[in-house]
Amino acid sequence: MRWRVRAGYPVALAYLVLARPTPRSIACGAIPAALGLLIRGISSGYLRKDSELATAGPYAYTRNPLYFGSAFLAAAFIVAGGSWIAGILVGVYFAVFYYAVMRNEEEDLCVRFGAAFEEYAASVPLFFPWPGNRRRAARAQPRRENDKFSRAQYLRNREYKAAIGTIASLAILFLRMWVRRRWGL
Repeated sequence: MRWRVRAGYPVALAYLVLARPTPRSIACGAIPAALGLLIRGISSGYLRKDSELATAGPYAYTRNPLYFGSAFLAAAFIVAGGSWIAGILVGVYFAVFYYAVMRNEEEDLCVRFGAAFEEYAASVPLFFPWPGNRRRAARAQPRRENDKFSRAQYLRNREYKAAIGTIASLAILFLRMWVRRRWGL
């Protein structure tokens, strides 16, 4: 899955060249960006990577709440870019790479947590959350001490970097808009 990052750089560059942001598109894109960051932030406070199977909080509704939040971020940049071509590029990149990443991580979790993961996976959807699944997921997994949001865990997972990156990226789009208007580029 190293290709996800490597492919992301040329996709980001092509997106920036193709983008035609406006103040309105950037403002409209900021709304799903904020929602995506919120989802990712809350999710990261429940995630103890490589030590426990996360099943509480957002993980009771979807096995991949971080990626679900990332889908909102992708949607934010599709909107903020103000270009259908740039938007399609981002959408295809997200769909191809993130589906592969989710499946790859599922294999790892199955090996790591065995039957506990299989029970969890049988009761909670891969990507799209479903509120009715919370009760089924709760029955499948016993409550643990760590089943509460942890600000310390959020900080350990460095999820604040997603917020910094999103704000910086929106600022770059704003700069792109200004350069385009100023010099016609």
